[in-house]
Amino acid sequence: MNLVRMFVNGQGMQGGEFNDAFAGATFLGEVDTAPQYRFFSVRDVFPGLHPVAEGGRAVPGELYELPYLMLARDLLPREPEELELGIIELADGTGSLSMRMRETALDAPGVVDISDAGGWRAYLKSQNLPFGRP
Repeated sequence: MNLVRMFVNGQGMQGGEFNDAFAGATFLGEVDTAPQYRFFSVRDVFPGLHPVAEGGRAVPGELYELPYLMLARDLLPREPEELELGIIELADGTGSLSMRMRETALDAPGVVDISDAGGWRAYLKSQNLPFGRP
């Protein structure tokens, strides 16, 4: 079985409303990205990473190992159009697949840079918004 590592930083994390897409995946733990990303909230519904040459931050999230088929069947069809599958660098220097902001979505209405918020859960808490299903 071909396995892939997937970094998750939004509602796919444990307790999030889309974590069911990782049923059957192996949870590898909480990790941070390398400090080379900006982190955005899209309409306060989901977050997105975007790589930058300078001014980047480390973004907290979770790492999973899952079969390619699970990625294609259970995860990718549920992703919003503002995100695309890409490769990111983790804090330990290794790579992982992750959903990233499309360049064309960065200036869309409702997109806010939340890079200094401390991650998706912390940002939602600061806005008095629930994480996961209400």
